[in-house]
Amino acid sequence: MSKLVIVFFSGYGHTRKIAEAAAADTDALLVEIDANGDLNDDQWQQLHTAKGIIFAAPTYMGNVPWQFKKFADATSALWAQRAWQDKVFGGFTNSASFNGDKQVTLIWMQTLAAQHGGIWVSLGLLPANTKNAQRNDVNTLGGSVGALVQTPADASVDEIPHGDIETVKIYVARISDIINKLG
Repeated sequence: MSKLVIVFFSGYGHTRKIAEAAAADTDALLVEIDANGDLNDDQWQQLHTAKGIIFAAPTYMGNVPWQFKKFADATSALWAQRAWQDKVFGGFTNSASFNGDKQVTLIWMQTLAAQHGGIWVSLGLLPANTKNAQRNDVNTLGGSVGALVQTPADASVDEIPHGDIETVKIYVARISDIINKLG
């Protein structure tokens, strides 16, 4: 059993690449939502037994893609049973634009976690917002609810800004530490 699961959908591979990088530095297990928005029974079981769940999805048109929304809607029976009550949650998202309405996506993820009775973990990092800040600095996009990633629309999965990947890795490590502190 993994204490932490990153459940994600990745339309073009960028979110998968970020999730893999974050999981490599922690004991997080990856659960990928398929192109039809589904999980298999083993993947659902991994989510049930985890102490923490990180939601990860790109931001399309100001929110999660329909595949992630289908997954979220499929948790309704779990919500009614309070099956995820007191789990630790977090989330990250990626879009092509610097803003791209990513904050809306994170707040939606945070609301989903709250509906399940979960404990949401903030990013916990100051923004890189000085004149000397560089694009590859940690938290250069200035997130606080969760981790923000910006990858240009024409960039490959190997061109995701290093600072954004580091931001997600630090965030996932923070969530893992909090899970360990809570027991």
